Amino acid sequence: MSRLVAFAAIQGAYNIVSKAEGKFQQAMDKFGANQPIGFPNTAYYLPIIYSILGIKIEKLGDAEPVLKICRELLPPHIKTQKGIHLPYLGGTLDSGMAAILAEEVVEAIRYVEEPDFYYLGETCDPENGNLAWRSRRHHYEKEGRRVR
Repeated sequence: MSRLVAFAAIQGAYNIVSKAEGKFQQAMDKFGANQPIGFPNTAYYLPIIYSILGIKIEKLGDAEPVLKICRELLPPHIKTQKGIHLPYLGGTLDSGMAAILAEEVVEAIRYVEEPDFYYLGETCDPENGNLAWRSRRHHYEKEGRRVR
């Protein structure tokens, strides 16, 4: 793998985890640790975190250990010494996992802050198996309205 690609992936994961930590702290300050979080119509907590780490996230405070794990997964920044290049794949893959887990926490917080950000679209018919979800953004753009 290219050193440049590995560096970009790792740096991107650092940015995502940092933003997730900030979002988490803002939500903790505003809603408190006992605020329930999750995804609608999901019976298994936050699915990626639960399937990868086995951690059940039911309340906002439950996400703090996950963000600590994300921070621990991030490798040290890549430094070359005297022209010797180290393999980057392991750290890059760990960075990707950290980014995925952090983004799931951010998305769950979005449901707390903006409960109607996603809503059922016109084509939703749960009785016939059609569970199409469309974001509010999709409808605003379709109507030509500006999205923040």
